[in-house]
Amino acid sequence: MNILILGTGYVGLVSGTCFAEMGSDVTCVDIDSSKIERLRRGEMTIYEPGLEELVKRNVQYGRLHFSTDMVEALDRVEAVFCAVGTPPDEDGSADLKYVLEAARQFGRNIRKYTIFVVKSTVPVGTSQKVRTAILEELAARGENIPFDVASNPEFLKEGAAIKDFMSPDRVVVGVDSEKARDVLSRLYHPFLIQNFRVIFMDIPSAEMTKYAANAMLATRISFMNDIANLCELVGANVDSVRAGIGSDDRIGKKFLYAGCGYGGSCFPKDVKALAHTGLEHGYRMEVVEAVERVNERQKSVVFNKILTACGGDLHGLTVAVLGLAFKPETDDMREAPSLVVIEKLLAAGATVRVFDPVAMDECRRRLGDSVTYCRNLYDAATGADVLALLTEWRQFRMPSWTEISRLMPGRIIVDGRNIYNRAELESLGFRYLRIGG
Repeated sequence: MNILILGTGYVGLVSGTCFAEMGSDVTCVDIDSSKIERLRRGEMTIYEPGLEELVKRNVQYGRLHFSTDMVEALDRVEAVFCAVGTPPDEDGSADLKYVLEAARQFGRNIRKYTIFVVKSTVPVGTSQKVRTAILEELAARGENIPFDVASNPEFLKEGAAIKDFMSPDRVVVGVDSEKARDVLSRLYHPFLIQNFRVIFMDIPSAEMTKYAANAMLATRISFMNDIANLCELVGANVDSVRAGIGSDDRIGKKFLYAGCGYGGSCFPKDVKALAHTGLEHGYRMEVVEAVERVNERQKSVVFNKILTACGGDLHGLTVAVLGLAFKPETDDMREAPSLVVIEKLLAAGATVRVFDPVAMDECRRRLGDSVTYCRNLYDAATGADVLALLTEWRQFRMPSWTEISRLMPGRIIVDGRNIYNRAELESLGFRYLRIGG
């Protein structure tokens, strides 16, 4: 099956590459010519484990192509997947200008029946706006070419996107015609063979499913962070509480880990957009709004612990920050807790030394020379009064604390992800602070 992907960002590049791996002929289009040239040379424009190998293999086999011209590929494809960005506006709503421009370009150029599939994360009702934009362009041409609009939201986790796409928990497809359902059933037939769940539903429900899923996961995170903060005040241990409630099958164990807040390209944006959608329809999403408030407060918890441990004055002190990306296995720093912590540390007069296995270039782009970039975690710890862990990369899990104690004049460890052993660190003379007791 021939398909076209609009946008070579995270969703577009991963989706297009994985569709090609499943045997489809895929053309990925982007208006950024430099990005397309890099991809043609086999250079990755995003970091995702396993992606580079898949891209190179499918380009070599002739199943994956990169272009800046949507029109040249349009006549030979059956479906166009829109995976362009939907950045948040100042009011928290999703900015749909890129999606609607893609729809207009589609309407200006189709010459046969084609499905326009919205894969970008968009509010409920966007597909109807997309349909209207396409119809307006067709009317301007004086054409009555048949087409369908469908919704196919993505559920990829950064750092595990290849596995998520190839072995999905579920594939959600929103359609409103049997013809669209038939075409997309053929596309997703390999997943049906392997007994993965492909769930067809109406378009508004598919759009809502994406936001509801991310909001539910974000809710669990903020709930546990709220519980963790209360645990500290009453003398409880959040890890014990998590084990106690996670053993209940109705609750389960996933996304119940306390920490220094969530970040990334999805949860913060989608929680805000869902709350805004509620307000647009005269309904206040009070739980969702509280989730966002708790998360923003949680991003300051590590800084507050550092400030308190240092007697309220950080001038002249050095803080080592381990982990800059919002989660392991990505270089994505969008809405990352590290940005909040570092900003507050610098404003308080501290010197900040940082290390992350893959996000150093992204940090330089965002923070410039305001921090010291280190070669590894031991280099970061050298001369530090405080060491703060913000991202739980595997290589941070079992450091040589004996070596770190030799390098650090200070003895304060602030664990923003609760991965270290209190007894071990305290036996070496460290003061160990964590989230939730």
